[in-house]
Amino acid sequence: MDVKLKPFDFAQAAARAGMSQVADRVAAKLRESAAATAAQAPAARGAVNFQDSFRLALSQVSGAQNEVAALQREVQLGNPTVSLEQTMVAMQKAQIGFQAALTVRNKLVQAYSDVMNMQV
Repeated sequence: MDVKLKPFDFAQAAARAGMSQVADRVAAKLRESAAATAAQAPAARGAVNFQDSFRLALSQVSGAQNEVAALQREVQLGNPTVSLEQTMVAMQKAQIGFQAALTVRNKLVQAYSDVMNMQV
């Protein structure tokens, strides 16, 4: 079953709640994150290599974990614009992404070990 969730715009919700300073900080962080992701994206050169793809995937996993940390902090501070359900869903998404990255890493290490142990 494929579940599609609509992205939550924390900056917009904070602005509506009258927390413009928080909204400004969140918007600045989102812009920084988008710029970093765009800088790490592979150039349009027809072929995408594995290293660029893996680096981009790891940066997305890291971004999801950073987002979860921010949501957890806001829930703990009692921010009414951040729901517990939203935070739990984000935590599960980050955990699944981390587990997938870990599985890929383990497969790479195993493949490297297999190649190194081959007799020539």
